[in-house]
Amino acid sequence: MKAILWGKYKQTIRKPGAFIIITLICVVFSFLLGKSSFSKIEVPVFNEGSSSGLQSILQELNKSDSYSFKAYSLKEMKKKVEEGKSAAGLKLGEDSYTLIRVADTADVMLINRYVEKYYQNKQQKQLLLASAEKQDAEKIIDENEKKPILTISQDSVISQKKSSYNQSLQALFGFTLFFSIYTVAYTVVEILRDKQNGLWDRFILSSTSKTQLYLGHLLFSFIIGYIQMIIIFSIFNYGVGVDFNGKFYWIFILIVPYLYAIVSLAILLTGLVKTASQFNSIIPLISVSFAMLGGAYWPLEIVTSKFLLLLSKFIPITYGMDLLKTAIIQETSWSELMLPAAVLLLMGTLMLGVGIRLMEKRHV
Repeated sequence: MKAILWGKYKQTIRKPGAFIIITLICVVFSFLLGKSSFSKIEVPVFNEGSSSGLQSILQELNKSDSYSFKAYSLKEMKKKVEEGKSAAGLKLGEDSYTLIRVADTADVMLINRYVEKYYQNKQQKQLLLASAEKQDAEKIIDENEKKPILTISQDSVISQKKSSYNQSLQALFGFTLFFSIYTVAYTVVEILRDKQNGLWDRFILSSTSKTQLYLGHLLFSFIIGYIQMIIIFSIFNYGVGVDFNGKFYWIFILIVPYLYAIVSLAILLTGLVKTASQFNSIIPLISVSFAMLGGAYWPLEIVTSKFLLLLSKFIPITYGMDLLKTAIIQETSWSELMLPAAVLLLMGTLMLGVGIRLMEKRHV
């Protein structure tokens, strides 16, 4: 097995082009799609009421860490939206608002959710002020903000966690998990090439067992994928300054179940195809489909189709994103990460067993 690992290492050192290119593409895509969260997203606003009312509303809305609401004329606001300079614009009233957009993108939905929540809280406060003495009502509001009367159930906590969103980390996690499929798959397919070239039969005739042969190839694929992911995350942590909420080193453990599942997936695909060219043609289709359905391109929280959400339950990227987002973005413990990690390990074990069995049955 050591000889296999050493040979693969030397081969990668001699031809590192594919590894470097995939890594750079991942970094560029993650930066370009996540850069809007490095600074606040500007949302143009037009006020239908008094200027004093607008200032108080803007002051509350601008408490967001993600959005910057700025006043414009109605014409300027519509122009920014039409030209694509802003994802959405707002016409603000005292008790209601109108969202102006060109398309229902993830940013538009998140802006709408944020502003809707502000108006809901405002209406609740107004109802409370109208139903009680002003001083007593203001006192109750202050007390409720510090110590809520209603106890939040576990289901509510889970729902609140699922709605959390960080665009820079969403893009970084999504594209890293997506591109790692290519890196891992194109190293696993070397087993198929060795069989086609007759090298596999020579390996079998040597003192190296089949178990050692498979372990050597799969372990190297895992290691190369692991190194690539750590390099990408380190670039964004130390170079770009992306905030991992003080949990950067959690990633070293969190990506292990996902990579195990992806290596197993590559083995399964290798067992299903007959030639390396067939594998090369099918892997982009599989990886892009998995990224779309698994929440790598956009968060699954904005997906409303029950059928697509059902399909996402059978895709490793779904649980890889769940692991990273739950651990890094949200306040959570290791025990809460056991379910997605266990699902990935189960997926990996099943795909690995079926994949190796298919490869052993088929003579290339």
